[in-house]
Order: sequence, then structure tokens, then C-alpha cells
Amino acid sequence: MIAQGIVSREDVLALEAQGVPEDLPVSTYEMICRGAAIDPSAPALSFFMTADVYRNAECWTYGELVRDITRTANAFTRLGVTSQSVIAYVLPNLPETHFVIWGGQAAGITCAINPLLEGEAIADLLNAAGAEVLVTLAPFPQTDIWQKVHAILDRLPALKHLVLVNLADRMPGPMRSAARMLARSEVSRLHGEVGLRAAVPAGIELHDFTRAMERESGTSLLGNRRFQRDDLSSFFSTGGTTGRPKIAMRRHGNEVANAWSTSRFFGESMGPGKTIFCGLPLFHVNAVMATGLLPFSQGAHVVLGTPQGYRGEGVVKRFWQIIERHRINFFSGVPTLYASLLDVPIDGCDISSLEYGLCGAAPMPVEVFRRFQERTGIRILEAYGLTEGTCVSSVNPPLGERRVGSIGLRIPGQAMKAVMLDAQGRYSRDCETDETGLLVISGPNVFAGYAEPEHNEGIWVELGDGERWFNTGDLGRRDADGYFWLTGRKKDLIIRGGHNIDPATIEEPLHRHPAVQVAAAIGRPDARAGELPIAYVQLKPGATATESDLAEFMRCEIGERAALPKGIRIIETMPLTGVGKIFKPELKRRETVDALLSALAEAGIEGALVHAVQDPARGTVLHVELRSREMEAQAASVLGRFPFMFSILVEQAVAEEASQDRKGMGSSMLPQASSRVNGSS
Repeated sequence: MIAQGIVSREDVLALEAQGVPEDLPVSTYEMICRGAAIDPSAPALSFFMTADVYRNAECWTYGELVRDITRTANAFTRLGVTSQSVIAYVLPNLPETHFVIWGGQAAGITCAINPLLEGEAIADLLNAAGAEVLVTLAPFPQTDIWQKVHAILDRLPALKHLVLVNLADRMPGPMRSAARMLARSEVSRLHGEVGLRAAVPAGIELHDFTRAMERESGTSLLGNRRFQRDDLSSFFSTGGTTGRPKIAMRRHGNEVANAWSTSRFFGESMGPGKTIFCGLPLFHVNAVMATGLLPFSQGAHVVLGTPQGYRGEGVVKRFWQIIERHRINFFSGVPTLYASLLDVPIDGCDISSLEYGLCGAAPMPVEVFRRFQERTGIRILEAYGLTEGTCVSSVNPPLGERRVGSIGLRIPGQAMKAVMLDAQGRYSRDCETDETGLLVISGPNVFAGYAEPEHNEGIWVELGDGERWFNTGDLGRRDADGYFWLTGRKKDLIIRGGHNIDPATIEEPLHRHPAVQVAAAIGRPDARAGELPIAYVQLKPGATATESDLAEFMRCEIGERAALPKGIRIIETMPLTGVGKIFKPELKRRETVDALLSALAEAGIEGALVHAVQDPARGTVLHVELRSREMEAQAASVLGRFPFMFSILVEQAVAEEASQDRKGMGSSMLPQASSRVNGSS
């Protein structure tokens, strides 16, 4: 059964007993070339610009894909890129993005950056990575990537080359000429007659991606680079959008090992003749690996749907039509996508080609899982992975039992276990069957470490066996059949008076309510209980429900009294990350601000302003503005009951300073402010 795919833990063990092939590719470039050699004339990559033209996708054969990846690598090499050079990309989902990812790894090290970030965050990541080359979009109407990048170019001392991708090059044939005229008009609108060259700092060379690539040969790599498995291949950010960037460094051997192990897990369902849809963004490891290197290494066909992926206008609405037209066998998504698809009628579309969908990035609500499979008949494979583990660490077996709520069996070649740590954070023992502990992973897919040395403190757990075990930060257990189950994440647990509450305890029942599309539970700071559970809910389009309706429903669904949410907030749109995961830090920030304002109001302090910001070293920090100095001592007493550092700025002092400035007195004086830290911080 192993050739067809994994059925049970015994198949994982049997595959491991065979050992890793001695001729495993050394680099991602070699791995893609081997996949292409299966049938160079087979379709490798297709792309459609908008959902309206999904029927007429542009297509590259495997021969053409390898040619353009090689051309891209050679263009970078001609710029002076070496194996140690960092090539960053700030791009939407385009064929060029794949050329840059894999051609960049063939020449140097690629660094993925979320194009939805603001300019300041992009600059921080580029500088932290030491990027010498940046590939991004040229100016084009209704896009803002160029404007954000242009504004930070003078803040990138290491940057030597700026390579621009023209979105007009990907417009359907009849529209391409008109699109190029629009692109030129946008350049004139933004920079006048001087054009782009004058808009770029003199120390940065400017290049057109298509022209640079097409000048190169696609038959072989320049310089005859000799790859080593330990060569760095890619950088991915895992630290969010605030604070010091946290960049995970991965090696060619990590990515090859993960793609190989995962391909053995899926077996024949991920190979020649199979078609995979990519809708997740290509700055994220799921899209790059699960719908990129993995299918490319096996000769499968990847369909790239619009530059915005699932976020593209009409993509979710026409999803079943896209499946039917391209005979999609596999797609990968996050829980919010599956919840959205429940509201899209299949309307007679033939979706019989679909074998399964992969769900990762966040736990799948059981009710969404059940309803989706009942309605569509499509098998969902819940999986688990981290950027630090390259991508996939465990999956429910495609041909075996898929246990709802489980993250499945570990992939072959990667060890995974639950362990107990002592009070000092040191390894104590392995967990027993079904005993919850800290999940740790070890194997060739585990990354090299973070670029910033201080981020590597505490990430490895010494088990005394000579192996490097990565601390995932997730809590989980393994059952008697080898299936793993997430039971929470330390940073996501809601701790109410010492009682640990898994957010899923609240979220799962809410997803069973017929009016609820997505739900998220977080902890609201409370001076007495530490945290109180609060639920945020986004309703289905056209559905109606009140907060009291949902609260009554929850009283019948949750048996754990402590887990009953103290408040339910119905919001129009749930904040999401660029990948489509619910962005709980934003919900947490809202509750923190509201909790502090309420506490101040209860103490008789009206009209205060509270700002909550994330500091990389100190966590949440509060900045409070008061109307008068008389309130300061009492406010400090209230704030001191919460576990946050804080500063107090008195509005009266600001007014007095402004008055002194107008009189010409003391213009160098600062507004009076006091900073205090409570005893527990």
C-alpha cells in the first residue's frame, strides 16, 4: 500500500525501514528537474489572471517551467548573486513568483515577504534578511505594492538590485497591449516624465524581470554551481508584523526531505496526471511546498488562480466551476476557506475529480469539517506543520482512517512526540499514550534556526539521544494508533483563575450554530481572574442572530462552566492574516483596550485613552492618556492590577506645554509623563 499512499502507522514504519534513497536530490532545483524529466511535455503550471477568465488559463509545460526557472537563476547569477546572497520577493501569486522562488534558490537564497504588509514592516524584513536583490511589482493601476516599496528604498543599505515584474505581461493576449499602456500611464502618474529610473536611489540598479530572464539561456545553470544539502535555500518570516523580525532559515536538504516524505505519504494521488489548485499566497510555506515543490517534484500539474489566490474577486464564488473546468484533484486551504465554501452552491458542477482537500495553518472546527464533507463528499485531510519544520509534519492518511479533530500520523522520516518538561523547562520524560504534553519534532526537515541569535534561545529540547528536537510550542497527545491530537497552544490558552481553557472548547460549539460562519475565542484581561473567555463571531451572509441568542445556545452546548464566554461579539468581518487565518492578536488587542477602559471608568476615571502595542521584548505595553494630573495616581493603581507594562501621559501637561510654547517659554520642555511597571512584570 505504500506506493499508493499511507494507510496506517505501520506503513510509515515500513517506509522508514526501507531507508532514504541514496540518490535523493541535493537541491530543490534538482528535485524539480527530476519531476520535469518524467514527461517534459506534460502541463506543469497554469495561471489565470481573474476568475472571469478561469476557462482560458496560460500554461507552461514542464520543459518550459524548467527553462524559465533556469533563465531566472542565470539572470540573478549575472547580477552577481552567489549561494550566500539573499533574493527577496514581494509579489502576489504569479508564474513569475514561482520562477523567482526556485530560480532564486538555484542561484542564492530566497526570502519570502508578505505583499500585504505595510512599507515599514517590509523594510524591517528586508534589512533583517540582508537582501541584495528585491523582486517586486512595477507600477500598475489598482495595485499598491510599488508605492509601498518605493517609499522605503532609501532605507535599504544592503540592496543592490531592484527587479520589476510587469503585471501587464500576464494579461490575456488581446488585453496585453492595452495593459502595457496602462502600466506606462501609471508610471507617468506617479513619477512624471522622469520615469522609474529617476525614482530609484542611484545606488540601486533597476531591471525589468522579463527582459533580464529572456536574455538568458534556459539549458543549464551559469557557473556550474555545486549544491550541498546544507546550503541555505530560503528565509521565511514567522514573527508577525511587529517587533524585531523573526526569520526562519531553511536548507535545501530540509525542503527536499519534506517534499520527498510528503510525496511518499500521498503516494499515487500526487503524481503525473494529477492537478493541484493553489489559492494560498506564495509568501507562505503551505503554498510554496504543498502546492509547489511537492507536486513539481512528482510531475503533477499546478493551477495558480489569480494574483490574490482565494482572495481574488470571484474565486470562492466560482470555486466549483474552476474545479470542474480544470479537473482539480487536490487543493489546500485554511478553515475559513472551507467555512466560506459551505455558502457556495455546487449548482450541478461536476466535482467528481476532487479526491481531497488539505486543511492546515489552524485547527479545523469539527462542525465545519462534518458539514463540508456531508455536503460535498470531498475528503478533508487535516494536517499539521510549521515553517520551522519546512511545511508538513503530520497528515491524516489519504487512504486510511481520517479521524476528525486529529492532525494525523507523522510523515515518514520525521520523529514527533509529546514530552513532559520540568519547572525549568528541561526534558523530564516522554508522555504516555493519550497523555498531553509539549509536541517536539526532529528530522531532516527541521530548519537550521532563526537568523537572529536571540530568537534561538529555548527552541531546542535536549532529550539525551543526540538528536535536535524542536520545541513547537504546541500541546498535544498521541493515541494508541499513532494519531496526534492538538490540545492547545501555550500562547493561545485562556487562563481563567488558574483554569486552562482551550479556545476550541468555545469555538467548536459556536460553529455548530446555523447562523455562524466563523468564530474565535480569546482571553480578556481581568484583574481578578487573570483572563475571561470572550467569543468573536462572524455570521453567514444573510443570517441573523443576536448575541443573546448565541449566549443561550452556548449555555446548552458547553458543559464546562468556566469555558462559558463572558461576552459574545458579533462583528461584520473577522480580522485575517494574509494566509486567511483568523488574526487573534487583533481581537486580543481590542479586548485589552476595552478591559482597561472599563476598569478605569469603574474607578471614576472618565475620558481616558488607552493604546495597546506589542513590544518584542516586553509583550503588550499600554500607553494611557488622562485628562488631568489628579487622575494619575488612581489610574496607576488600576493599571497596576493588570500584568502589563504601562506609561501614563497627562493631557493637562500637554496643554500646559503648548501654552508655554505660545508664550515663548520652555519650548524644549517635554510633557509630563510617568512610566510604571507593576511588581509582576
